[in-house]
Amino acid sequence: MSDLPELSPTLDRLRAHVLEHSVKVGDFVLKSGARSSWFLDTKQTACRADGIVAVTDAVEEVFADVLATTDAIGGLTLGADPMAYGVAAVLGTRGRMLRSFSVRKEAKQGGVTGRIAGALEPGDRVLVTEDTTTRGTSLIEAADQIEVYGASPVFMSVIVDRGGTCAAMAAERGIDYRPLLTAPDLGFDFGT
Repeated sequence: MSDLPELSPTLDRLRAHVLEHSVKVGDFVLKSGARSSWFLDTKQTACRADGIVAVTDAVEEVFADVLATTDAIGGLTLGADPMAYGVAAVLGTRGRMLRSFSVRKEAKQGGVTGRIAGALEPGDRVLVTEDTTTRGTSLIEAADQIEVYGASPVFMSVIVDRGGTCAAMAAERGIDYRPLLTAPDLGFDFGT
């Protein structure tokens, strides 16, 4: 698609993977009840070896200025899990050690209790993730739980920002939000 915005070679490689594996065109009813001419399942990118390497390359590029000061990566299960665990693992092979974790949908009552599962530690500076966001509510919910745990949600990212509203929500919270791709990067309008 020649009318797509120009991106760096790293982000263009991620976009190509998302367009090939994660975007479906047709008539869809979204979770919100709205109709859309396209559907996005970025787990189809994050759950493929070449896809998660492309995601990790993009995270390294987009967060190059702050990755060294980031301790952990995670977010609300299930949307954040492939990205958080995959990026942490790939970065580990490159000598950058991030701990990964999930925020449960509800508190666990037995064993280790609470909503955090994984290697998050109090005081960590966190990159909050999600595979795709439309409104940003899952990212904000995860940030809230990360703060309750005693860590700091400093950065937020998604593979694709479909809705275009998350940046304002993150800014209100003082969180640096940087999506890897947006709906317009894929040739679609926000929120459609």
